[in-house]
Amino acid sequence: MISILKFDEPGFDQAFTAILKRAEQVPVGVEKTVRDIIAAVRRDGDEAVFAYTRQFDRLDLTAATVQVQQSEIDQALQMVEPEALAALKLAAERIAIFHRRQLQKSWMTDDEADIRLGQMVRPLDRVGIYVPGGKASYPSSVLMNAVPAKVAGVEEVIMVVPMPDGEVNPYVLAAASLAGVDKIFKIGGAQAVAALAYGTATVPRVDKITGPGNIYVATAKKQVFGQVDIDMIAGPSEILIINDGSGNAAHLAADLLSQAEHDELASSILITTSKKMAAQVQSAVEEQLAGLSRGSIARASINNYGALIVAADLQEAIDFSNRIAPEHLELAVDDPYAILDRIRHAGAIFLGHHTPEAAGDYMAGPNHTLPTGGTARFFSPLSVDDFVKKSSLVHFTPDGLNRLGRQIIKVAELEGLTAHARSVSIRLND
Repeated sequence: MISILKFDEPGFDQAFTAILKRAEQVPVGVEKTVRDIIAAVRRDGDEAVFAYTRQFDRLDLTAATVQVQQSEIDQALQMVEPEALAALKLAAERIAIFHRRQLQKSWMTDDEADIRLGQMVRPLDRVGIYVPGGKASYPSSVLMNAVPAKVAGVEEVIMVVPMPDGEVNPYVLAAASLAGVDKIFKIGGAQAVAALAYGTATVPRVDKITGPGNIYVATAKKQVFGQVDIDMIAGPSEILIINDGSGNAAHLAADLLSQAEHDELASSILITTSKKMAAQVQSAVEEQLAGLSRGSIARASINNYGALIVAADLQEAIDFSNRIAPEHLELAVDDPYAILDRIRHAGAIFLGHHTPEAAGDYMAGPNHTLPTGGTARFFSPLSVDDFVKKSSLVHFTPDGLNRLGRQIIKVAELEGLTAHARSVSIRLND
């Protein structure tokens, strides 16, 4: 049963340190295994990718069959019921509308007559998106990664998705079609990350890799970073709910379980100022667990990494939330805007009693690829900014260089860089 705790209880800090550090320890052997896989793909290309796919996904691929063909996409679209296709289409549209607001334009200043400065914004040429396969299908992950890339103007979006035993999820392919994905490959795991990072005869090399995956995928992304850019190293999902005693306990319990069902390492925490609400949510969690399709996973998550905390007041709850920097933060209070300014760290914030986190996962429009494990202190959600790069623009006229040249030379000389200084003085002499 999910525990009810208080901040001043003995052992509270120790218990929460264990929750916060639940994903920090990489299992023994994972890093070496991933390193070996990446080395093999760099050395042997497609041959290594196909061999690992045969080993891990029990799927025989060749250069002719590794890419999903348009006929397979068309067949998937026929299999998807109209209502589901309409929902995915609406989600794609809403995601695109939100992310278009993030677009930045190139600019140049005219503040100085003899010097112009600016910034040029250009999309990445090619990005790779990783979509998990296996236990569950995630068409929403396709949309959340591919749509912002296309909004940013990325010319080519390459998707990799593992297909264990050759099983193709029609909803994932339908989402890819709606999002404008250019190529899809039937590969996953560290071998897919390596193929995207270094390129093979059939899989194009990309500039950036985004999207969630298991520990092997996350470790591979970490190891290829620098060869390509990555979005972030995503950890287990988490939700923190701040509550002032108002609202419906069954709703709060459902929101906690919506994260707990992701995986056994997910963390679901409620901080409320009401002892009565904590007890009601505890009972509601037990009642709802029985009816979940992933009940055993949710049970393990709730028992090990779930908590109901009774706070003295809302400020105590807010202070704890800022310390945690949660991936998902629900402000389940009567007036969420009254406390919003006091929230410093969160991946996504859901305001009020009628904004469940699932709305953000699927249909609201903001991205659901969010920083986890406290990294919301310095990371932001996936956005259009992840799919562009920026170049500084500098233009000096002769008058501009004459005006600032002596100061440039002075700073260069302070650093002992005489060639730097000469590159300016030689022009001043002219």
